[in-house]
Amino acid sequence: MPYSSGTYRARDRDRLWDRHRHRDRVAGGRGRGRGARDRGQVAIEYLGFLPILIIVAMAAVQLGLIAYTAQQAGTAARAGARSASLDEGAGQACAAAVSDWLADGTDCGTAAGGDEVTVTATVDIPSIVPGWDFGNATKTATMPIDH
Repeated sequence: MPYSSGTYRARDRDRLWDRHRHRDRVAGGRGRGRGARDRGQVAIEYLGFLPILIIVAMAAVQLGLIAYTAQQAGTAARAGARSASLDEGAGQACAAAVSDWLADGTDCGTAAGGDEVTVTATVDIPSIVPGWDFGNATKTATMPIDH
């Protein structure tokens, strides 16, 4: 039986469509072909990758805290050295130069020698992960004594 090319293609397409619908019905899938079996795959992959994203974000925040604490220790050392060079005492100026939430873990030591005073500020580095200790940030500043 000769078919025109348009009729043959339409019948062939309908036959293939019926075959796909039957296969999906037997397999219990919704939709058409392989896509029905892959449903939800992206969500599962995202859930598997989510802990890695959280760890990277926490590491970035922790590195920021370490850098901020080091900067605060430098500021405290300079403020303490400036105050000690004017003979006003380094301790109070040193602690006042640090952010309030870091002030509890701040310690300033003064060493005078000749015409200079050296102040070493030590600030405890906070940790966002309980149980991990990152130690202290220590900075030193030296200023000439104002006579």
